[in-house]
Amino acid sequence: MVDPQLEITPYLEAAAQKSMRITHVIETHVHADHLSGARRLAEVTGAPVFFQESADVRFPHCAIKDGEEHEVGNVRLTVLHTPGHTTESISILVSDRTRGAEPWFVLTGDTLFAGGVGRPDLLGEGAEVRLAEQLHESLFGKLLVLPDHVEIYPAHFGGAACGKGLSGKPGSTIGFERRFNPALKLGSKPEFVRFALDNLPPQPETFAQNCRRNLGWE
Repeated sequence: MVDPQLEITPYLEAAAQKSMRITHVIETHVHADHLSGARRLAEVTGAPVFFQESADVRFPHCAIKDGEEHEVGNVRLTVLHTPGHTTESISILVSDRTRGAEPWFVLTGDTLFAGGVGRPDLLGEGAEVRLAEQLHESLFGKLLVLPDHVEIYPAHFGGAACGKGLSGKPGSTIGFERRFNPALKLGSKPEFVRFALDNLPPQPETFAQNCRRNLGWE
């Protein structure tokens, strides 16, 4: 289970209906827009919670690294460290080995959306430019090197406050975003940084508190 919401009953019911069990609970980053259900799901299922190793998490969890692979039945999960929205952000490349060795889709968290990219200002004043530069490197160095046919499934779509210009579609492909995502059509890193930081919507007041709770700080 990736990026579970606080209400975990639908995940448990879906697993039961398929006679499956939840073995991994993975957070693509420390969420600011909602309270996570990761710990609740771990308590009920016994599955470990995974965070990228740089996350300052203060409850029992497993640290994962860039390039790390996990086998889940016929599916292979490959961790890509894609900082920028947050320092610990990851994307998860998914391959179905019954169909082929090439990647099928990528779970991009809040790094790449349909129509937009993640906001790089969550750490506060002074860190925005550094995070925007990291976001550029994650997008152009990790995600846009994937084949055009790879599908993307981000954590949000239109209406979310974690980015700007998000499409109402819940998914897309690397090729479509390469052609039509305005943030990905900018030629240089400075242009991208200016675009990523321009006209960001105000952060909701609950963002900071949600982060603290999702890290286990309170």
